[in-house]
Amino acid sequence: MNKALLIAVVGSTTLAWQAQAQQAPAPKVDRAASYYHYSLAHMYAELAGSLGNRGDYVNRAIDNYKEAIKADPYTPMLAEELSDLYIQSGRWREAVSDAEEALKLNPNDLAAHRLLARVFTRQIGDAQRGRIDETMVKRAIDQYLKITTLAPRETEAWLMLARLYKASDNSVDAEKAYQKVLAIDPANEDALTGLALVYADLGDNKRAADLLKSLADKSPTARSLHALAVAYEQMREFKLAAQALRRELELNPVNERDVRRNLAQDLLFAQEYDESLAIYNEMVVDDPTDALAYLRISQLYRQKRDFAKAREAGDKAKALEPNSIEIRFNDVNILEAEDKIGEAAQVLKDILAGTAKRNYNQGERANRASLLERLAALYRSIDQTEAAVDTYRQMADLDSSLAPRVAAEVIEAYRAGKEFLKAQQESEGAGRKYPDDRMVRLVRNRLLAEMGKAEEAAADLKKLLGGKTDREIHLSLAEVYDKGRKFDDMAKALDAAEKLSDTDESRQGVWFMRGAMFERTNRVEPAEVEFRKVLKVDPDNAGALNYVGYMLADRSLRLEESLGLINKALEGDPGNGAYLDSLGWVYYRMGRLDEAERKLRLAIQKTPRDPTVHDHLADVLMKQSKVKEAAAQWELSLKEWGSSSPAELRPEEIARVKSKLEGARVRLARETGARN
Repeated sequence: MNKALLIAVVGSTTLAWQAQAQQAPAPKVDRAASYYHYSLAHMYAELAGSLGNRGDYVNRAIDNYKEAIKADPYTPMLAEELSDLYIQSGRWREAVSDAEEALKLNPNDLAAHRLLARVFTRQIGDAQRGRIDETMVKRAIDQYLKITTLAPRETEAWLMLARLYKASDNSVDAEKAYQKVLAIDPANEDALTGLALVYADLGDNKRAADLLKSLADKSPTARSLHALAVAYEQMREFKLAAQALRRELELNPVNERDVRRNLAQDLLFAQEYDESLAIYNEMVVDDPTDALAYLRISQLYRQKRDFAKAREAGDKAKALEPNSIEIRFNDVNILEAEDKIGEAAQVLKDILAGTAKRNYNQGERANRASLLERLAALYRSIDQTEAAVDTYRQMADLDSSLAPRVAAEVIEAYRAGKEFLKAQQESEGAGRKYPDDRMVRLVRNRLLAEMGKAEEAAADLKKLLGGKTDREIHLSLAEVYDKGRKFDDMAKALDAAEKLSDTDESRQGVWFMRGAMFERTNRVEPAEVEFRKVLKVDPDNAGALNYVGYMLADRSLRLEESLGLINKALEGDPGNGAYLDSLGWVYYRMGRLDEAERKLRLAIQKTPRDPTVHDHLADVLMKQSKVKEAAAQWELSLKEWGSSSPAELRPEEIARVKSKLEGARVRLARETGARN
């Protein structure tokens, strides 16, 4: 039977349907008669299709479907195929009218409920607009509830009910419906997979993965193993995801190349670069026109810091797809990894200029806004604040809905660039224009705290408490209290944020801030405990590695361990100025002065506005008896302290730098006098 022909034709009559509806509640099933009429329905549908959808054959097909249902009202397939006839012809109203007439005569008419359920379900989605019709979702749910009441062991109805609940974000009832299926059929793969997805939606990724693993172990199929891999990916357990995909490949799935591609990507995320690279290299041998595989090869070589091969593979990808923005953007990432930030910014600027046009669709606007944001971040990283601000403003010109977010980014850019007057002016304007925008209020309060008004900032932040996003507010409060050096209040805010953090990944930020708080108050041991919590969950967390390493070096503790931690941090972020400063400082503590000088000069290139880095380099130079150069660095340190915000000022540090500068000047005077 040609199903395409069957569902393309439809006729209309209600007599047979109404006759079926008037039967007793539990009619006798006549399977022979049902099969006879079902066969005729197929025949007439095929004839109708081959003869230009002749109406008489269409009507006979419909009549025979209804006679088949009359003889066997319990087989779902019959009502489903009849509903397809109505659905594919677009005669929704007629289908609904027939079913509703039948239900007036017999409210327990199972076939009528099935027809309505199918019709309503097919009307849920609007493919052209990408919308969900909530009214149709509710109507479909109502019909499937009646079907499961009349046929409580019909697993397909329970499955559809569960899917509808999930589509309407009703995870509780979706879980119950899937459990109903499993009570009838404990090995039902659709129910187990669907239930796992419900758990994932609820944030319980481990439970989802455990359920899918059980399914894959008992009855491994390509589908169950793929679902298991997806669950592991959501948990960011990429090694386990790769294991599941390897098992899927052993089953020889139809879409083997796609599975291999997913496996290679998971291995990339798991930092198993050589294995991932091997798979992608096999893929380009099989298909030399696979631009995406060449792009991934380039990204892998970039991770391995083999920039020549990264650029070679990237060029092959560009030759295959020269207009792909993703492939062209790969050059930006390579240059940034090579620490050529200015060149990276120029390449990205050229991409934006080359893809500019008068009008953009929604997707193009979103992509362009993302590229502009990245360009602004590059400008900020090389201390080009005005260029960054101008780029942010282009985002608002592109999409007016981004204006509040852009206002917040501009305030932050000026704040980070130590242009506090401009930051305050922008903050006041944004406050008047977007008084209720959450992001604007957060950055305005951060600026207030920076300017020494921590209490005022905290009072405004507390007004935002009382909703589902209180965790973010407590973290902002902790930051404000940190700038105001109110560490008892900061500790309370962090405790509140931790209680609202439901995963170790979300707790990392709390632990990091608490560790920094303990270090600021010279409580080294509890500080290290907090940072070690972060590293237990994320052993490659560069920020935590650097913080512990610097904390130890600054106190001349466990210097070899400190060196190892800082070097590991730099492996993850080789061009980070703060990490280079830490490395220079540990070399200084170890007496390796030439290495210390080289690293600290690199750090100053990255962070020229940091007074502490100038102070560190001055200490190294003084130790090398380069007194004049040391004095110059201490003068720069004092200059940068002078441009700091009230919250950043550390009178004791400034006094110490002044004392060292005075000592250097005295020594210079003595040495100059001795030479004369």
